[in-house]
Amino acid sequence: MGFQNPTAIFQMMNLWNRFKQNHPKFPKFMMAAAQSGIKEGSIIEINITTADGQSLNSNLRISAEDMELVEQLKNLAMNQ
Repeated sequence: MGFQNPTAIFQMMNLWNRFKQNHPKFPKFMMAAAQSGIKEGSIIEINITTADGQSLNSNLRISAEDMELVEQLKNLAMNQ
């Protein structure tokens, strides 16, 4: 999905709105994370438990190079 395409952007917004309706706690979590001030050196951890019970997890430490993306995501979360 190319984000220069207005149709793709509209479709993504519709999907995001439906996702927010189905999972109302997730946007609240994202807002809290954004407000807490993710900084260089912060660790983001992700854990997924599949439907068959398999656990997958990973983590990453935010670098100085990551901060521009973090700020963009923060702005997106704050405006939703």
